[in-house]
Amino acid sequence: MSSAGSKTRSSAASKFDLVIFGEFFSDMIFYQLRNQPRFGEEIKTDSFLIAPGGGLARTAIAASRLGSSTGIVTRVGSDAAGLPTWNALMTEGLDVTACEVSEEYATALTVSMAYRSNRMMVTHDPINQRIEDLLSNRAVLQKLHRARHVHFACALRRPKQWIPVLKQLREAGITVSADFGWNPDLSPSQIHSIVRHCEFIFPNENEAKAITGASDAMRALEKLQDWVKVPVIKLGRRGAMLMADGKVYREPALSIAVLDATGAGDAFDGGFLHAFLHGADWNDCLRAGNICGSLSAAYPGGSHGLPGPKELRQYMAQMKKRP
Repeated sequence: MSSAGSKTRSSAASKFDLVIFGEFFSDMIFYQLRNQPRFGEEIKTDSFLIAPGGGLARTAIAASRLGSSTGIVTRVGSDAAGLPTWNALMTEGLDVTACEVSEEYATALTVSMAYRSNRMMVTHDPINQRIEDLLSNRAVLQKLHRARHVHFACALRRPKQWIPVLKQLREAGITVSADFGWNPDLSPSQIHSIVRHCEFIFPNENEAKAITGASDAMRALEKLQDWVKVPVIKLGRRGAMLMADGKVYREPALSIAVLDATGAGDAFDGGFLHAFLHGADWNDCLRAGNICGSLSAAYPGGSHGLPGPKELRQYMAQMKKRP
């Protein structure tokens, strides 16, 4: 194994706003399909894109474009240097020191087919099956401890390997968040053992209901408040909501046509965390997240439509004028 950061600037003394730990994917995205894909049929489209994929990439790009100093920690294959997706990530101002290059596995690959506002995906990612092993790497731990906030964007496996790191970060005064998705193999007690160390978690509505066993998003939010300081639930076209100190905050998404919903939730995370790290109140954190998520879904690939600071301010002003 080797470091993937040899071609980037040295950041040994840097203090990051945000460091994101998680899985990187090369995404091959087919969109604007005329019909819903079905087994045994071939569908053709002129709309195709190769883009950086996974929660790590899209959340990091969203935060970085808005002006947050952002680093990532992930594992890629030795093929990464020749991949347009990894090279595209290098143009986003992200620090990749402490990332690991595997000689054994290829970089993870996802094929996504976007139909109307939904999508289906197939992924090959043996390289990510034990990504939490990176948490025992000294260079990785040093990088995490140089962040004001650490966000985990990957599937949750083997919780016992996460807990010591999460405790260390919290004891160092570093806030922590996670977007783990939903793993039915884990018990509620195992999930709780992880998320209780988090400032935020970012499930979508279906994930929140699955985690808590609640019948609707509001009941799921109330249950998650017992586990996490500030639970956030993403509601897709209906925006997002959170609970802080027993109070519910809710903000709508942008009224905008959805082209490809792939990665919109990850983009939300990046916008929300950027706003939080720059002192925004809860409503503005939700607005920033919703703006990034909505603009992400308006373009293919998850990151092509993400805003810069000026565009974010313009949309924020518009949303505050809504009745």
